[in-house]
Amino acid sequence: MTAHSATATRTRTGGPEDHGPKILEHVAGWALVAVIAMLVTQLGLL
Repeated sequence: MTAHSATATRTRTGGPEDHGPKILEHVAGWALVAVIAMLVTQLGLL
């Protein structure tokens, strides 16, 4: 078995993928930032 055939038979294990809805990641990231900012403000940590 060569190195090429050994890597070709591997299955993906659920790591990050390069293709996907990037806009969804950006919206989720900014929503998280907003939630953390509101939490910090409400708790008076700033």
